[in-house]
Amino acid sequence: MGQGYNFISENEAMDRLRKHPHYPLFTNSENSIAWVERNLPFMDTTEKVRLFKDKVRFRELLRSIYPEYFFKSVAFTDLEKVNVEALPFPFVIKPAVGFFSMGVYNVDKKEEWPVILKSIQEEMEIVKDLFPLEVMDGTTFIIEQHIPGEEFAVDCYFSDKGEPVILNIMHHLFSSGKDVSDRVYITSKEIIRRYKPVFEDFLKKLGSLAGLKNFLIHIEIRMDQNGQIIPIEVNPMRFGGWCTTADLTWHAHGFNSYEYFNEGKRPDWDQVFSSQPDDLFSVIVLDNGSGVKGEEIDAFDYERLTSGFKKPLVVRAIDYKAFPLFGFVFAQTSQEDMSELDNILHSDLREFIQVKQGHIS
Repeated sequence: MGQGYNFISENEAMDRLRKHPHYPLFTNSENSIAWVERNLPFMDTTEKVRLFKDKVRFRELLRSIYPEYFFKSVAFTDLEKVNVEALPFPFVIKPAVGFFSMGVYNVDKKEEWPVILKSIQEEMEIVKDLFPLEVMDGTTFIIEQHIPGEEFAVDCYFSDKGEPVILNIMHHLFSSGKDVSDRVYITSKEIIRRYKPVFEDFLKKLGSLAGLKNFLIHIEIRMDQNGQIIPIEVNPMRFGGWCTTADLTWHAHGFNSYEYFNEGKRPDWDQVFSSQPDDLFSVIVLDNGSGVKGEEIDAFDYERLTSGFKKPLVVRAIDYKAFPLFGFVFAQTSQEDMSELDNILHSDLREFIQVKQGHIS
């Protein structure tokens, strides 16, 4: 966090926030949402968190902007009863309160539904105890139309006047049209320059609609070939990907996103770009898509994985026995040769896994 920060007790925090209920508030983990809802009901932030964490409520908020957009809420226990022939293909299904692309699937045709339904049921059984219900709740799902176009993630906050301040823009890369993983996000000064004005215009509309002030979000959006922007979801009160997007901002752009939000600072992008190379900066999410369960893995070869990058910046390992991912890699890549990003984008990571004896790899 840097210098000048002090820890205080929960009671002191609540007392301060009662006196100043418009203080900017952020968290490094959505696990704290339950604490916020329980102890800070007097803050406007608490209601905004509820609004954005529930994807159904969020879509209802946006009806005035996207009146033709299709979505419906379905209980998990009723998924087997869904009449898929009555749904508009392609569509996306995901938990109404979700996290980290868990339980998210693209359905292109009705013949895919039985297999996808089975996968959802199996996945929800695996992740049901990993996170609090405020973070990941598989009891209700949202079915919504597929949004075409390029996908982006934006870290930003809304000032005390309700003005959006963009801290980073990341292009979300996919391996195919069926890919819904969070594997690779890239940023660069070219990406910021190209998309910042149009994304700011959209964020102004969203902020006005939801009444956002002193509020931090990580928003995922898509832009189609006609330039129309449709939001996918808003993650409130935090940065993205276990807050790794804030670290990506530091590695790529050289400033502290937490400090900027807390102190109401705005990036001077011209100054940032004056000393920044033209390279791509990425955060790579090493999600376990190998099909090998964490408890069956003896070791993961992080050194071999990073040897596939010309300029790896940081490797952050995660307990893959407790969570369905191996960690994160931050890397710097030349725009002239993105092969290393393409390779990791298409890898199921099996080549880096050492399976315990007695288990089939």
